[in-house]
Amino acid sequence: KEYEGARNEAGERHGRGKARLPNGDTYEGSYEFGKRHGQGTYKFKNGARYIGEYFRNKKHGQGTFIYPDGSRYEGEWANDQRHGHGVYYYVNNDTYTGEWFTHQRHGQGTYLYAETGSKYVGTWVNGQQEGAAELIHLNHRYQGKFLNKNPVGPGKYIFDVGCEQHGEYRLTDMERGEEEEEEELVTVVPKWKATKITELALWTPALPKEPTSTDGPGQEGPGAESTGEPGEEAQALLEGFEGEMDMRPGDEDADVLREESREYDQEEFRYDVDEGNINSEEEETRQSDLQD
Repeated sequence: KEYEGARNEAGERHGRGKARLPNGDTYEGSYEFGKRHGQGTYKFKNGARYIGEYFRNKKHGQGTFIYPDGSRYEGEWANDQRHGHGVYYYVNNDTYTGEWFTHQRHGQGTYLYAETGSKYVGTWVNGQQEGAAELIHLNHRYQGKFLNKNPVGPGKYIFDVGCEQHGEYRLTDMERGEEEEEEELVTVVPKWKATKITELALWTPALPKEPTSTDGPGQEGPGAESTGEPGEEAQALLEGFEGEMDMRPGDEDADVLREESREYDQEEFRYDVDEGNINSEEEETRQSDLQD
């Protein structure tokens, strides 16, 4: 072994130093009683390197590890493993930010898919997406539970146009022949079953009411509050989604909902205009009777 640096009275490496290991790796940093301890930089002969804290020859504390493929991890270490909170930057530009346990994603974390812009925000167990989570896309998001990276059980899709689709994911195994029964790998496909649609809720400002004696029954205008009953359009939309759908619906689902809500608004507008015309004709008839 080759070493250049400080030593203690016992001849052990102690303090700042630089060493070249027999396997071609190098280390430059702090030593204590002959072991890497404190801040240091370890360079592997395969191109990887670690820059961070050591505790008795093991990566421990805050540190950055750059892997040979270009990916890197920045965060906490314990006993030579990723442990605690940290960020992993993958080769395909995906990122994971959250908790780690013995080298695996474990606990609360967020995984960002660079290609689509979607992200998973929720619980991880032993490196897999599992537990309560939210899968956020560009124009909608899904809230529910996951098991082995698949959505399972009750959940809902929330669309940016303001409506929600409630339903349930059921996991179904692919059919296998007798010759495939010995294989341990089983392909699981999640199937979505919609149960109801929450109607689009239009927000209207609450204005203070002024007392007036002219108010009478039957003068409720188009701005009257809805009774909360689902409209015909929402019911038709629900019937259209009773079948199975994929885990991640595309933009066309949101477009359908947006178009339905637009038609619903137009129906209300035509109804208002018609009522206005009827009131106008009644007023003209009343004026003609007075003149006669």
